[in-house]
Amino acid sequence: MKKKTLFYIGFFSVLLIGFYIVMVTLTDFEKVKLPVLATVQPFSFVRQDSVKVSQKEMGGKVVVAEYFFTTCKGICPKMNKNMKEVYDTFRDREGFMIISHTVNPENDSIPVLRHYADSMGADPAKWWFVTGDKAALYKAARESYLLDDPQNSSKNIEEQFLHTQFFALVDKQGRVRGIYDGIKKEEVAQLTKDIEELIKE
Repeated sequence: MKKKTLFYIGFFSVLLIGFYIVMVTLTDFEKVKLPVLATVQPFSFVRQDSVKVSQKEMGGKVVVAEYFFTTCKGICPKMNKNMKEVYDTFRDREGFMIISHTVNPENDSIPVLRHYADSMGADPAKWWFVTGDKAALYKAARESYLLDDPQNSSKNIEEQFLHTQFFALVDKQGRVRGIYDGIKKEEVAQLTKDIEELIKE
């Protein structure tokens, strides 16, 4: 009887341990890792406070990237209203920043970007509004952040006008891990969750 009792105790102990291992494994499996979609290529732009910045300063940070222009009356105000909410959520967190690229560098000069950034309450160290060479800005959108079709670069750069409502999420290693519709609340909510996960990585 004693042997039988010990057998059952041992059997159910093994069963319990096995169940625990399976549950832990399944729980980890359900936490699907965000895929690596692209890698941010080297760049050199100028932000709203006239400081030159590159991809090197993004290293070790989780970054949200977007493209906009200051005179936009359509999707940009909606995008940046949502981006401001993301900024306010993470502005005090170490290792987080936003980079907003102008698609209209001819108009969006440093003073114009500074005024726009100030209207958003943006700290230049945490939320960059950048300008630079138009071809370089558009190349980054297409090849680094995957926010536009690379085939669109076949036209003369002076004839191009990039207008996208999507945000790109970049991890601490400079890899794009997600693309989100910046005017859809549910996608911005998912972006917020994914930022949290990447900060913990």
